[in-house]
Amino acid sequence: MTATAAQIARVRRMVSEADDTTYDDNAIRDYIEEYPLIDERGELPYTYDTSTQPPTQDDNDDWIDTYDLNAAAADIWEEKAAGIAGDFDFKADGGQYSRSQAYEQALKQARWFRNRRTPTSMTQKKWPEESEFGASDLGWIGNLAEPRT
Repeated sequence: MTATAAQIARVRRMVSEADDTTYDDNAIRDYIEEYPLIDERGELPYTYDTSTQPPTQDDNDDWIDTYDLNAAAADIWEEKAAGIAGDFDFKADGGQYSRSQAYEQALKQARWFRNRRTPTSMTQKKWPEESEFGASDLGWIGNLAEPRT
């Protein structure tokens, strides 16, 4: 599992980093690889070996490298905002310097990309399952109607 050069270049454009002085390709690759997604064939990036206790996570060799680039860009924008959080506005020599605007803009960009993340979902399963009378086979559950006898 590794991010491609095209994905790295795209994130570099999304975060306005034209060169690699601040973020080199390895740093951007690390951000990208934090957000693997299910590929277009429905393959998960990992498989789980349940024969061990606790189960271990293994790479899925059938998975096509697919990542959420918007989430990676949002993380980088948040880090950029943290780097300039200490900047403050001041007036000097008849000029007014609003350096806090850069911080606010970086946070706006982080929110913009965070809102465009790939949606994810999970399936919830009811446990314990109800018996034919509506109560659990494992004992009493509060707020459940008692079965009529």
